[in-house]
Amino acid sequence: MTAVPADAKLIGHNEQQQQQQQQLEQPMDVRINMPWGYVVGRWYGNRQVRPILALHGWLDNLGTWNTLLPLLPKHLGVLCIDLPGHGYSSKLPEGIAYHFVDYLCVILRIMEEYGWQKVSLMAHSMSAMLCFIFASLYPHRLDMLISIDIVKTRYRKPPSQIDYLRTNIERYMIEDERFANAKREEPPAYTWQELEHVLHKGSAGSVPLENCHHILDRNVAKSTKYPDKYFFSRDGRCKYYFEFHTSPPFAAELARTIRNVPYCVIKGSESNFIDDESREVIDILRSNNPHFELHEVQGTHHVHLNNAQGVAEVINPFIMHHRPPHLETWTVDEQQELPEVVQQFALAVDEAENVKRRKRKSNL
Repeated sequence: MTAVPADAKLIGHNEQQQQQQQQLEQPMDVRINMPWGYVVGRWYGNRQVRPILALHGWLDNLGTWNTLLPLLPKHLGVLCIDLPGHGYSSKLPEGIAYHFVDYLCVILRIMEEYGWQKVSLMAHSMSAMLCFIFASLYPHRLDMLISIDIVKTRYRKPPSQIDYLRTNIERYMIEDERFANAKREEPPAYTWQELEHVLHKGSAGSVPLENCHHILDRNVAKSTKYPDKYFFSRDGRCKYYFEFHTSPPFAAELARTIRNVPYCVIKGSESNFIDDESREVIDILRSNNPHFELHEVQGTHHVHLNNAQGVAEVINPFIMHHRPPHLETWTVDEQQELPEVVQQFALAVDEAENVKRRKRKSNL
């Protein structure tokens, strides 16, 4: 029997570890049970530590993060989900309207599912509004918030709010009837090119034609009637979900409760979703929260999708500062240096250990 050289054993062990690491870094589809059905997600990257929970905008899905994810720090995974009625997640039962609070409860249910005492959130548009409310209600359960192109809930003057509620209810009733009929009859079908133009126009040009596939891939299904056509498979009732409306004084009070929460807001330079009405909330967050940051990056409302590099240049230092890697879980290639923040952390740990050793010697 020929003995296996020690070097060969070591190489084999290293190759096995690399294969295991690659498997862990492959995206993993997850399904999280909810009382009405389930929420579908995809967990990217490291699954050994609590990930960032990523929430998409109105009528989008987890595909909204496709271009940004490869640019984020590797020591933290990202769990992207499709909100109820969006993407591949369950739709609410017939006759049940979508409400802002439903989405808020999804965050809490996911935390309960994984046993998280705290959560790190990354959110766009509607979900950035959602996370503003979450941060104000549960600041002690949030250790990091990254919001893309929205910083507060929507305001409407009372007459406008009354009209909005009436119109929303009536349009929801129509969509609910369509939802019931869809079980018996397929919705209208479109070619892929037509779908791209519908999404581009519906986003007011925020999603360019070349990026529409990132959203469409999970929001449409292939027609059974027409081989070369597709129909929207997301729940049309989501178009008329019931928002969490506030007034400027109420939003200001919500902002005052968000203290000592690392909070990074990124505004798209070509978007007006963060405007003069946002100024009071921003000023309060700046004065009350030493960890609040506001940055502007070139791009539209979907700046994270269209200018992922610009957004990553802001997000990455923020993540590395507020959730730096643990040394024991950080792996790099042989020729890759540790990030500066990790090097500084390692030096601090070494210095602390040296102090302990000197104290032990002095006591001998």
